[in-house]
Amino acid sequence: MAGAPIMLAMDFEPGIPRWRQVAEVLRARIADGTYPPGSRVPSVVALTEEFGVAQATAQKALRSLREDGLTFTEPGIGSTVARR
Repeated sequence: MAGAPIMLAMDFEPGIPRWRQVAEVLRARIADGTYPPGSRVPSVVALTEEFGVAQATAQKALRSLREDGLTFTEPGIGSTVARR
């Protein structure tokens, strides 16, 4: 994703599920316009590489954004930031 910050791994806060921490970073990027409405968010594979987490963790973070209405998912396309 052009302009997206590149991190190889994240220092995770103990006691807080990693998927929540990844989701919070993604929420912050949506809020600050790094991922504007209509743009795609990184794939599960990209998130696993960026944050150094398991695919299940990345999937749960993306599911959280979708459940909160911040993104929607199209099969074969990926997750896109919802227009508000």
